[in-house]
Amino acid sequence: MKLENVKHIGIIGTGMIGTSMAVLFTGHGYKTTLFAVSPELQKSSKEKYDRFYQDFVDRNMMTKEQVGICEKYLNYTLDYNDLADVDVVVECVFEELQVKFNIYKNIEKYCTNAKAIISTTSALSVDDLVDGLDKYKDIMVVAHPFNPPHLVPFFEVVKSKYTRDGVTEHVVELLEAVNRKVVVLKKSAPGFIANRLQHALFREAIYIVESGIADARDVDIAAMYSFMPRYTSIGIFEHLDNSGVDLNYNIENYLFPSLSSAQCAPKLICDKMDAKEYGVKSGKGIYDWSKVDMKDFSERISAPYWNYFNWKLPTE
Repeated sequence: MKLENVKHIGIIGTGMIGTSMAVLFTGHGYKTTLFAVSPELQKSSKEKYDRFYQDFVDRNMMTKEQVGICEKYLNYTLDYNDLADVDVVVECVFEELQVKFNIYKNIEKYCTNAKAIISTTSALSVDDLVDGLDKYKDIMVVAHPFNPPHLVPFFEVVKSKYTRDGVTEHVVELLEAVNRKVVVLKKSAPGFIANRLQHALFREAIYIVESGIADARDVDIAAMYSFMPRYTSIGIFEHLDNSGVDLNYNIENYLFPSLSSAQCAPKLICDKMDAKEYGVKSGKGIYDWSKVDMKDFSERISAPYWNYFNWKLPTE
C-alpha cells in the first residue's frame, strides 16, 4: 500500500472517535465512507460531524466554502457493499472483543480491496484483536488516538506478531499525511505510552490527597502552573537531561520510596463509585460540577490543541 494509492477510506463506528476520524480524513481531501448500523446513529454522527466543522468556522480557521468542499468527500452508508473498494478500513466500535470480531467478519467478507485495517482501540491488545481475523491478520494494526483525533494530533501505533512488513510503515505514512504525530511501540503494552504516563500521574495525585498532603484543587494548581506547561514544548527525557541525570539520580533515590505503589483503584475512587459520583456526567465527582460553566470548561479542554491546526485543505 503506497500513500498515493489510498483513494478511499472506510470508517466503521459512528461515535466520537469514528466521526472525528471522518473529519480528519475529509479535511485532508480523502474520500471517506462512514458505515452506520442504523439511521439513528447515522443522523447523530452527521450532527457531530457538522458541529466539529462549525468549530473551525467559529474560530476563523475555515470558511463555510472550505467546509463545503471537505464535506463533499464524505458519504454515509448502512450497506457494507459500499465499502467494497476501500483501501484502508478504520474500526472504531465499542470496546468489546466479540463486537469487534463481528465487525471483522464483515470486513473480510466485503472489504476485498483492503490493504490495512486500523483499530482505534484504547484498551484491547492487538494480539487479542487479530484472533477475530482470518485472511486479514497480516494487515491489522492498532492506531490509538486521543479524543477527538481531528483535534489532538497524536497516534500510538502497535502491530501484532502477524503484521506483515510494510503495513505499519504505510499506516504511519497515512497518519503523518493528515498532520498527526505518530509513535510506533516496540511491543504491545496495556495503556500504550501516553495513558501509562497519565495514569501514573493520576495515581500519585490521588495519593497526595488521600495522604492529607494537599486537597484536589491545590494539586491541580500545582500541576497546571509548575511543570505541565513545560511539556507542551519539550519532552520528559529532554527535561531529565536538561536538569541533569546526576540531580535526578539523587532525587529519585530519596523520593521514590515515598510515592504511591497502588496496584488497583484507590479508596478515593472506590468511594466515589459507591456514591455514584462519576464526575461531570453525574454532576459531582472529585469536584461539584453543578454550578460550573460547562461551555467555558469545554473551551479550556480544547484550547491548547487549536494551536496544532495546520491542515492543507482540499480546494476542489
